Amino acid sequence: MAFRGSIRMSRRLRWLIGSVAIAAAVWFAALWVGGSIAAAPARARIGAPPADLPVEAITIASASGSRLSGWFIAGAPHGGAVLLMHGVHANRLEMLDRARLLHRAGFAVLLFDFQAHGESTGEAITFGYLESKDARAAFEELRRRAPGERVGVLGLSLGGAAAILSDPPLAADAMVLEAVYGSFAIAVENRVAMHLGAVGPYVAPVLTTMLLWQVKPRLGFDPDILRPSARIADLHMPLLLIAGDADEHATLAEMKSIYANANDPKELWIIPGARHQDFQRYARAEYERRVVAFLRGHLQGHLRD
Repeated sequence: MAFRGSIRMSRRLRWLIGSVAIAAAVWFAALWVGGSIAAAPARARIGAPPADLPVEAITIASASGSRLSGWFIAGAPHGGAVLLMHGVHANRLEMLDRARLLHRAGFAVLLFDFQAHGESTGEAITFGYLESKDARAAFEELRRRAPGERVGVLGLSLGGAAAILSDPPLAADAMVLEAVYGSFAIAVENRVAMHLGAVGPYVAPVLTTMLLWQVKPRLGFDPDILRPSARIADLHMPLLLIAGDADEHATLAEMKSIYANANDPKELWIIPGARHQDFQRYARAEYERRVVAFLRGHLQGHLRD
């Protein structure tokens, strides 16, 4: 009888081990597919430039290995110039209303598609790694097209992270950063927790570790280098940080961490009720007043030193 019991126990153990192995394999496959979807190129046909702006279509060669599609809009003499950088899974059209606003205010503007976004080439979205190289290439292109002008940067989400992560740092005269993640690991954990609902806080750390493990073999870099909250200390220009206090993607705590590590002069504008969304549309009048005043104060009326 003891022998038969041990056989039954052995079968149960094998069944349990097999079930756990199958479940683990399913979870791993699901996470691998999830990683593939997140990093997949966000291609889009942009279409003709808007007729209400004096747009020049441009192409920029980037050290990311991609050719970036973009638009340049000339500004008034001594009017300053601003580089606009969109969020993840978007393209330059996301920044078009900002381009109109800044053009009306006299700025020259350059907006473009990051690698693997819109009409730019690229094999995978890298959440700031290759995009930081695109930020540098576009920044240098804007300085070439607006010689002598002071140059600012406005980056939304991924665009803000790319601006901060550029190495060496962008030599901008002012920078506006909207809804930027503090670290890539926290950003991934936030998103995992959001998608899993009530159980999210309990399992998100484990699933995040499994997702982050994929980054190096899949994309070729250590995800730990994507830490805007630490890298912000490398920047030495006036900063305007904008955060929504209801943002679950780039939380208010993350933006406060970036602000705490930033050098002076710096400002933090917290928008009540705003989530991870277009702040210009959410709080249009106040957004346009603050952003234009900030950029005018630091860019317009004089040439670069």
